[in-house]
Amino acid sequence: MDMTNPQKYFNNFLLQNPNLVVCEDDIVLAFNIICESYKAGGKLLLCGNGGSAADCEHIVGELMKGFRLKRHVKFIGDTEGVADIIPKLQGALPAISLTGHPSLATAFQNDVDPYMVFAQLVYGYGCKGDALLGISTSGNAENVCNALKIAKVSGIKTIGLTGSLGGNFKDLCDVCICVPAVETYLIQEMHLPVYHALCAMLELEFFSEE
Repeated sequence: MDMTNPQKYFNNFLLQNPNLVVCEDDIVLAFNIICESYKAGGKLLLCGNGGSAADCEHIVGELMKGFRLKRHVKFIGDTEGVADIIPKLQGALPAISLTGHPSLATAFQNDVDPYMVFAQLVYGYGCKGDALLGISTSGNAENVCNALKIAKVSGIKTIGLTGSLGGNFKDLCDVCICVPAVETYLIQEMHLPVYHALCAMLELEFFSEE
């Protein structure tokens, strides 16, 4: 497998996962959206419920540290006093899971609206040029849909990852990756190789020359 070329990696991914060929164009579009955001100094926000919340945290783990490649850190400026710890850092692609704020989430659920927590976090964290990845096996999770709506009016590109039916995500997202499954657990099983491919391709795009 070519370790330095996202396109060749993706071609191999499709050979290994022929059932996901139907998602080829949308995966490429999602990759391009996230790339453009990173190149412009943006970040990736993620939200989902239950197993999809776990997927959000998983993706952040792959993007914020080395996934398949070594990522060396490059500092510009004075590194006096930290030269010994810099080698212990790894290059990061900035990503924030909106699922991990229990104090804020429970307060907002109790005081305002339980279906607006992710939307509030998008409003607070999001900037024009960022990207938001919403994950839902049905494509109808109300709290995720609300986050996508707020992202849209904030100039944030939206990506959906869902099942074959698409649900409301189809109308709310700039690109919607609908894996070819209907049952929840099968959708979740197909989501993992999709987002692993995205993470690997992004890493190759930004760190393969090291």
